[in-house]
Amino acid sequence: MPAPRIPRIKSPELLIAESGTDLEGHGLKRTMGLFQLVCFGVGAIVGTGIFVGLSDSVAQAGPAVVVSFILAAITCVFTAFAFAELGGAIPVSGSSYSFAYAGLGESTAFLVGWCLLLEYGVSVSAVAVGWSQYVNELLDSLTGRQLPAALSSGPTDGGVINVPAVIVIALASVLLMRGVRESARATAAMAVLKLAILVLFCAIGFSAFKDGNLTPFSPAGLGGIGAGTTAAFFSYIGFDAITTAGEEAKNPRRNIPIAIMICIGLVTLLYCAVALAAIGAIGGDKVGGQPAALSYVVNEVTGSTVGGGVIAFGAVVAIASVVLAVMYGQTRILMSMSRDGLIPRVFEKISPKTSTPVAGTLIVAVVFAVPAAFASLDAAVNLCTIGTLATMAAVNVAVIALRRREPGLARTFRVPLYPVVPLLGVGFCLYLMYETGWTTWVQFALFLVAGFLVYVLYGRRHSRLAARAEATAAVAERESQAV
Repeated sequence: MPAPRIPRIKSPELLIAESGTDLEGHGLKRTMGLFQLVCFGVGAIVGTGIFVGLSDSVAQAGPAVVVSFILAAITCVFTAFAFAELGGAIPVSGSSYSFAYAGLGESTAFLVGWCLLLEYGVSVSAVAVGWSQYVNELLDSLTGRQLPAALSSGPTDGGVINVPAVIVIALASVLLMRGVRESARATAAMAVLKLAILVLFCAIGFSAFKDGNLTPFSPAGLGGIGAGTTAAFFSYIGFDAITTAGEEAKNPRRNIPIAIMICIGLVTLLYCAVALAAIGAIGGDKVGGQPAALSYVVNEVTGSTVGGGVIAFGAVVAIASVVLAVMYGQTRILMSMSRDGLIPRVFEKISPKTSTPVAGTLIVAVVFAVPAAFASLDAAVNLCTIGTLATMAAVNVAVIALRRREPGLARTFRVPLYPVVPLLGVGFCLYLMYETGWTTWVQFALFLVAGFLVYVLYGRRHSRLAARAEATAAVAERESQAV
């Protein structure tokens, strides 16, 4: 008689028990309060998307980019509700991966974790490339010179190697290995600074605001707004990183849902204000296609490079904080996958001295410094976007699955208007995935196939959940035979 198939779904209780939430298990320390979580979320979100990517969104949608930002925010809000519910109910480091494990099973969870390599890992590379652009802008405003193209861009952008992109990843990895408390303090300081810089930009931009610059409002029609929404969505990537702090946050069941909602609301208002200020000041045709758009706008308005230099300095700090926050999230997700045996154990090792996954951080830094050094920003954005949207859709489905399977699960926050909101979240995610284009879909499909092969050849065979279940079944069988 063949052995019964063992379901590979991990209960929320088991996820929490294995996470070390009693402050013992894996050595993580709870040091992040609500303010630190909000700053961490802002640090993960506000960066390349608005400082560099704004020009791409404006090029697609024109002044209607404000609508694109709002539509992208709506997509995030629907999914933010799902993250808030699951982040409060299952406060562990695995984020979407752990939520999928509890709601959808091991194979889906592995593919979600695989897609998170795009959201966190590839976005680190993309963000680092954007950081390099503003480093050059800052050097130009201070010295009148820039780094040679050969050393500040990859081969796809006409250079040889992007040295600044590698440097920012190296600096972030060093800070992360020093400890979570130090990283949280640095992220909070950089988040406050970048918000101040963007408020300053809005003040300068609105001082030169002209109504005529907003017409025609939607030069490319609904198609342009849709394409602009997909481009604008990249500006919101990272809010879910808050849930990766589930094991290092104080009172995570309360603070994680609140932090997520505050971040989405704050960032949406900020993005719409920045877009209106930029376009209203000089017109959408001039904003579109500018590599360092915000500095360019300030230079045009003030007639001097000083203001642009200040904005460039803010961008350098802002984008560096994104690298720091996103690398933090990536290492914690890999740590959770490693605990489950789905990837090598090196990623779950915690340094007793710093209480951080030092080896995993080093590996992540080295692996993603390579595309940052040699690839372009555009090459990574769409692939990162579609991977993020896929994981967000999975989290919405996981909410529905867990509501049915675990109705008694302690939930400090519940998705409103269930099941309409999570279903709308899935729908918006699928629409934006469609808007990325068929080339991105082909690349994404190949990426998923590669991930499935890794799971079949390694993850499934080394799964600790399956090994535990098989051992339990074997014991039960022996006891029944003895009786």
